[in-house]
Amino acid sequence: MLYIKKVLNSSVILVADEEEEFIVLEKGIGYGRRPGEAVEIKQDSQIFVQLSQTDRNQLAELLSEIPAGYLEMTQKIVAYAEQQLNTSLNEHIYLALTDHLHFAIERFRKNMIITNRVFWELKTFYPKEYQIGKKALEIVEQEIGGVVLPEEEAANIAFHIVNAQKEEKVQYDAMRAAKLIGRVITLVTYFMNCQPDKESIHYSRFLSHMQYFAERFFTDRMLDSSDDFLYAQMEKGYPKALACAEKVRTHIIKEYNKGISNEEVAYLAVHIQRLASRE
Repeated sequence: MLYIKKVLNSSVILVADEEEEFIVLEKGIGYGRRPGEAVEIKQDSQIFVQLSQTDRNQLAELLSEIPAGYLEMTQKIVAYAEQQLNTSLNEHIYLALTDHLHFAIERFRKNMIITNRVFWELKTFYPKEYQIGKKALEIVEQEIGGVVLPEEEAANIAFHIVNAQKEEKVQYDAMRAAKLIGRVITLVTYFMNCQPDKESIHYSRFLSHMQYFAERFFTDRMLDSSDDFLYAQMEKGYPKALACAEKVRTHIIKEYNKGISNEEVAYLAVHIQRLASRE
């Protein structure tokens, strides 16, 4: 049996059974209700959000201050994203994205503009998530008349979608990753004197390598074999590509005060060579 633990507003309640707690959204479900009352949830209108205790408490606090419609928008966006990406997103996104949407709409209403400094990188390096972000802007406009968020917000939402695809215990920041990837591509373009076709499979492969590279780098899971065979082969066969990869290593050490292994440099050089030779 479910009972009401807390009424957050007229459409959102915190309920519990003998084992778990849930946040439930249903229009009018909290109207006139009190903690301790038994509650029956309708199958056709229920929205359960099952979260960690920390996220649940924070979301409950947030929903006691903002309309339930923000969480409903998040639920629609998450459902669409999971369908498009064919994956389940980490439940933390219900808290993170709901809070972000509320903040973004408040900024819009106050005519406050905050520039996203990695808008281009997020749009370019995470195109699927960016398109989901654009769909999210449509959902916001449909749900809240008169609110047309700027295109940069699609990239901000994409950031949350990217992060929500990562393992729960992995600390990952899509914006930092996008900034790193953008800087590496700029270095490679100038050093190798190439302008790769961004629609080509070769650029796509290089971009995929950089996305995984950035993830390994920011989650401290870099490749680090004691075998320098590949590094020596690249030094002998493709010295310019290796020199470019070393330029990237120097930048990373200077920017992040953190080194990368010869193995990572060698694999990066392989992809740089493939990109530069097929521009």
